[in-house]
Amino acid sequence: MASTTGVAHPDAAPAGSRPAAPPFPDDPGSGKVVPARHYARWAGAVAVAVLVAQFVHGLATNPVWEWGVFGDYVLSETIVQAVWVTLQLTAYATVLGFLLGAVLAFMRLSRSPVLQTVAWTYIWVFRSIPMIVQLVFWFNLSALYKELGVGIPFGPVFWSVDSNSLIGTIGAAIIGLTLHQAAYAAEIVRGGVISVDQGQLEAAAALGIPRFRQIRRVVLPQAMRAILPTAGNEIIGLLKGTSVVYVMSIGELFYQVQVIYGRNGRVIPLLLVATAWYVVLTSLLSVAQYYVERRYARGADRTPPPTPIQRGRRFVRNLRAAAARRDLPVVPLKPLEPVGESR
Repeated sequence: MASTTGVAHPDAAPAGSRPAAPPFPDDPGSGKVVPARHYARWAGAVAVAVLVAQFVHGLATNPVWEWGVFGDYVLSETIVQAVWVTLQLTAYATVLGFLLGAVLAFMRLSRSPVLQTVAWTYIWVFRSIPMIVQLVFWFNLSALYKELGVGIPFGPVFWSVDSNSLIGTIGAAIIGLTLHQAAYAAEIVRGGVISVDQGQLEAAAALGIPRFRQIRRVVLPQAMRAILPTAGNEIIGLLKGTSVVYVMSIGELFYQVQVIYGRNGRVIPLLLVATAWYVVLTSLLSVAQYYVERRYARGADRTPPPTPIQRGRRFVRNLRAAAARRDLPVVPLKPLEPVGESR
């Protein structure tokens, strides 16, 4: 209100102005922000944590696991040699299977109806028959063919050898695993090749690049990004699938574990030995797959995310930098002198 002397009161509102209205109750800016509470998520996390804790407690306290027996056999000479046999079977079947699978894939992609039919029939047959049946069949090949030779088709044989001496137990296992793997590898390679844009081949052909070089330098580098994830999964499956050769009495990991627990009756700890080795081997293959995929992704992703090793190094550098900042001596600052003051 104004005073009687005509001088405005200091707290009075300016003339012609309206008093400020109280904030609107539905204004988002006037309320308090309350984060959402996910009670169901918290309850699920607590339940999972309890189950994991019970499982770990059972591993540590249940005497049936017999961790002492596990420690005695996990690095024993017999088990290590069996692991080496498993790795050999996996390596041979992977290399030979994918080489044969690549040939079959390009046969299916060719314009020859004969090659397409042969490749399709091979893939159909070997994907239809279980691996264990194929292995038993190749193990008994000598019952079907006593001798294998070289000569003129439907004519005389110039050189022959006994089937058992040419294809031993390991050879039969490698042949069975390779032929089985090639059927799946063919479809993996074919899927990767047809994922490449057809314009890439047209551009390469316009530049006068030969057909074989187009496949080797243009198609395959781009197809590898689609091939590698499925191929890595297939190789890991093959590593575990080598345990099927126990029916041929080959001393791979699972067969040796069976032999040992058949003698001493320690079934659970010996199965745990096999489980531990399979987990380690598949983990190493997964790490190798990660780095190979990262290498072939360079053309598509110019700034790939850091690897776990790079993240670890960055974390260590940050810790060292933080520690160095804490150890720096504090230098007291001198007060500023007034401007123009003479010394």
